[in-house]
Amino acid sequence: MKLDIITWVLIICDNMVDKSVGEWPDVVHREGKTLMRLFSNPDEDRIGPAIKGENPVFYNPAMSRSRTRSVLLMQYAIENELLGKDLIYAVDGLSATGLRARRWLNELPQKSAERIQATIIDMNQFALDLALKTHKEFPPVHSKGELKAINGDLRSAILNQGWHWVDIDPYGSPIPFLDTAVQSIARKGILEVSATDTAALTGSSKNPLLRRYGARVRNDGLAHDSALRVLLATVGRAASKHERKIEPLLSIWDSHHLRVSVSVIRSIEGANKIEESLGWRVFSPTRKEVLASIESGLHPKTNLDIMPIHCFLPFDYPINRTDDRVSGPLWIRNMGKKEVLKFMTEEKVLEMCAPNPIKDDILSWTKKDFEYEKKRILKSVKNLSNEANAIETPHHILVDSLSSWLKIGSPPSPKKLVERILDSGHCASLTNYGRKPSIRTDAPWDLIVKLALETQPPI
Repeated sequence: MKLDIITWVLIICDNMVDKSVGEWPDVVHREGKTLMRLFSNPDEDRIGPAIKGENPVFYNPAMSRSRTRSVLLMQYAIENELLGKDLIYAVDGLSATGLRARRWLNELPQKSAERIQATIIDMNQFALDLALKTHKEFPPVHSKGELKAINGDLRSAILNQGWHWVDIDPYGSPIPFLDTAVQSIARKGILEVSATDTAALTGSSKNPLLRRYGARVRNDGLAHDSALRVLLATVGRAASKHERKIEPLLSIWDSHHLRVSVSVIRSIEGANKIEESLGWRVFSPTRKEVLASIESGLHPKTNLDIMPIHCFLPFDYPINRTDDRVSGPLWIRNMGKKEVLKFMTEEKVLEMCAPNPIKDDILSWTKKDFEYEKKRILKSVKNLSNEANAIETPHHILVDSLSSWLKIGSPPSPKKLVERILDSGHCASLTNYGRKPSIRTDAPWDLIVKLALETQPPI
């Protein structure tokens, strides 16, 4: 059969791509509404991180909830014009499979997706080829949004233009990438940063924590909260070096990783005030320390007959850095934005990210399989919308720690305690804090103690 020159060119190009990437993976996998190709079926029940180097292209199913929340956050940012009204330049800076960027394009509504020019950056050319070809094989339903690829080191490749959205999801610490990431953001944009070096950030590995983040963390029940605050402080200081300020939108501890999402705004004045957002968390504080916390507006006024478990102190408070009660320096202001958390409802995540049953599904999923995926998707936003009203409150209390502090036989019901605090006229909510039952509230400490003892009296 005689072929025209265009057909011959297409055949040659296709063969060239195949040769550049080697053997093509034959496992089709679905995350959210998005299909991808892998070399083996992932262990989706795995809680911790996947092992880097297991396959030619790294994929970590434990980060699926993070990717889901990223889709929701981007939609919130677009709807609220945090990224302007024109084309949005978004980069997945350590892309691996490119799935995060592909989920942006596939799961955002058409009007949002068509504004996104998504770029994936990776040093693995094979991974980039896989992402681009898979994107072509399984395109967004609405066929909108553009996916580009850059082969290279994020630290140099990202500086080729100003970005409205920068995502850093490294295997380990984000520290090597922070400066250039902040520098690359346009006059205003959003930066999402993951950290999987949780042993360091939570204080289990003290030397790496001090080397990488210049901080100390008491390894107690709130260690992951302190870790998130250390990470926010680190991002805030990196921003201030480049005459920018940050406003936290969402801070999450999820399984093996920590993740903070912040708005980055060019502001010399805001950068100069970075110390106002930094300070210390003190375990078992003295009366003097609590009074200083109250005076600084970091702790509600309270009767000090029973001392609180923790309190925050401002950055300029004289601290003995060798005191093992002290964590910091860390972020002492709000860790998220009320409106962002309100946006992350179960209804919204199902609408945007949950797959619906498909006739002749390529994976041959049953109705039961689709329902199971919906349940997995829902876990991404557990308690977030409920936490919205209390995210700006000063107290984060683990109910197990509270019961030990008050010498109660068993911890009070978090739900009942929240209800009692709300009935008293104060703000309170359950939290999204790993698997540790905890609450946020602005109630005075003496009232919290009173209600806890009424809810669960001592033995």
